Amino acid sequence: MVFAAAIVVGALFGGYDQYLGSIASLPWASSVSLLSAPWLVLPFCFGWSQRDPGRAIALGVVATYAALVGYGVMTLSPIEGVHLSHASGAIAALAHSELKVVIGGLLTGPLYGYLGHRWRTRRAWTSAVMVAGALCLEPLAKDVTGQLPSNSSVWMGEITVGVALAAYFGLVAIRRRSQL
Repeated sequence: MVFAAAIVVGALFGGYDQYLGSIASLPWASSVSLLSAPWLVLPFCFGWSQRDPGRAIALGVVATYAALVGYGVMTLSPIEGVHLSHASGAIAALAHSELKVVIGGLLTGPLYGYLGHRWRTRRAWTSAVMVAGALCLEPLAKDVTGQLPSNSSVWMGEITVGVALAAYFGLVAIRRRSQL
């Protein structure tokens, strides 16, 4: 059942992320769709749901690749102006242009799934640092590479979510230590 949820949630996540990038009437939407850290939070959350590390890793992969498929389906859909008669060529072109992302998913999906599991079972601070750090540090990385969104509310929001998540992790860890 949880694998079906990972497929559905992942596909919806990926499709919605791609769709956000095409909404010209909302200036912040395309900046949000270009964020990478939420793509790491997705497998982390599914890994967090599991006590078994193997299942957490598998769910991280399933959620990540379902999201990539959802992204691709939305990219090549009539909603985005792609005619189905051109789909086969478009699929090959999209797969080629996103090859680094697909390969990256082979690393990040299982890694963040496992990190989610480690947080659930051991409250591993490395897991907390990796997921909150991804959110907090992505704007810095984008600034260094000249890709920081001009809409400051997007990157400030991402940092805020990262700090809030770090605070949550910290509070849970403190509470756990006080119970030991």
